Amino acid sequence: MGTVCLVGAGPGDEKLITIKGLEKIRCADCILYDRLSSPLLLNYAKDNCEKIFVGKTGWSPSMNQSEINELMYNKAKQYNFVVRLKGGDPYVFGRGGEETEYLIKRGIQVEVVPGITSAIAGPLSAGIPVTHRGKASGFRVVTASDKHGNLTDLDYKSMAKCNETLIFLMSLSKIQQISDKLVENGCNKNIPAAVISCATMPTEKKVVGTLSNIYNLVLENDLESPSLLVVGEVAGLSNLFDNHNKNICVTKNILLPKIGDDSKIQDELINKGFCVDAFK
Repeated sequence: MGTVCLVGAGPGDEKLITIKGLEKIRCADCILYDRLSSPLLLNYAKDNCEKIFVGKTGWSPSMNQSEINELMYNKAKQYNFVVRLKGGDPYVFGRGGEETEYLIKRGIQVEVVPGITSAIAGPLSAGIPVTHRGKASGFRVVTASDKHGNLTDLDYKSMAKCNETLIFLMSLSKIQQISDKLVENGCNKNIPAAVISCATMPTEKKVVGTLSNIYNLVLENDLESPSLLVVGEVAGLSNLFDNHNKNICVTKNILLPKIGDDSKIQDELINKGFCVDAFK
């Protein structure tokens, strides 16, 4: 039996993976990668590494979690070292705990490499510090969607009256509901709020407003998934701090030496905003 290593790929920008995570990719005999992990990271794999896309998408057929679990198990029987490459951090709403539990019960050795979670990197990329003296004494990270795709049953009453930054992952389709719940439970409708789409990627977009208008701003600016919602006074710092995070970029075509004829990876890169001219 081989080992399965759950590796956090970070929030989207391939350069935000950890050194340890990159080392695991280079050693992998097989990589099972998610939609939210950068396809560019596959360039660091060995030439004979098997690469399998297991990402979930809302607009086309995809593997369910039980199928992914079984595939990891079977690949661990086939190879010495399998990497399960997951967006963000494996244990922050990434079902990494479920996968670890499944593999251990089946007798598979598991390693876990932490990753930078989008819950912190997403706001930072948009110029929002999740904590700030005098504005936020802490932060809460929650998922807006439960396993059935419905609005998560959360303690909105305590959220509405806390001095903390509220970060809602997987929230794009639930923004109006979340805003209404917070206001109904006593939150000021004029408190700053921001939505960041495709954080840290070339296609990143954001809107900043208040609880009362953030949903309309999202619709007007055509934001897409993956997105996160930030509610709190720190969201009002976005336009002030955002200028310090941006670089001037001259776009050009890029060559990706190991991808070959893999059209699925090429499509992923184009969708994430890269200009891909040729593949060797």
